[in-house]
Amino acid sequence: MVTISLIVLLAGCREGTKGHKEVLQDKSATTDSTLIFDGKSLEGWEVTNFGPQGPVNVSGEAIILGMGEGCTGITWKGKFPSVNYEVSLDAKRVEGNDFFCGMTFPVGKEPCTLIVGGWGGTTVGLSSIDGLDASDNETRKLMNFEKNRWYHIRLQVTSGKIKAWIDSLNVVDFTIGSRRLSIRPEVELSKPFGIASWNTTAALKNIKVNAVKVN
Repeated sequence: MVTISLIVLLAGCREGTKGHKEVLQDKSATTDSTLIFDGKSLEGWEVTNFGPQGPVNVSGEAIILGMGEGCTGITWKGKFPSVNYEVSLDAKRVEGNDFFCGMTFPVGKEPCTLIVGGWGGTTVGLSSIDGLDASDNETRKLMNFEKNRWYHIRLQVTSGKIKAWIDSLNVVDFTIGSRRLSIRPEVELSKPFGIASWNTTAALKNIKVNAVKVN
């Protein structure tokens, strides 16, 4: 009787161990479907052919935009939403004194760019609104950015609003209404979605796109 009980107990342990291994395997196979940068390669992206751009490579699970004479960037070549979405990423300025994240994005049929650290290194805002750059329209904010520090940037686009956050700070809360959105000619090749730096070495990682539910 003791022997039979021991056999049953051992069999149960074996089954439990097998089930536990299967659970671990399933968990390890799970990936984040919202990521559009895998941390290893530029799959899905192309280096934007601005002309005098700097080198672009992947190092330490980040995309490195090398300093060029003007813009250096990447453009997403897959499908991309035009409204009701949120983009998030981590970015940092490595060298240089201008924007380390110029994120060009669609708002319906129109493009716009979120500038982080432009015009001498401190300007944040949207370019352009009614033809006015981020340095000259009402979305302009001034912030100091430390070199080699990661900043978490989040952009949300809905049918009537553009919002953006840097870390926990809400830096853009713009109602579109009848205002005209556009981009500067320098980032035309970033459409529909791309990220660039200007005369600055930048690093990017954890780039994600999520759908936004609108009530």
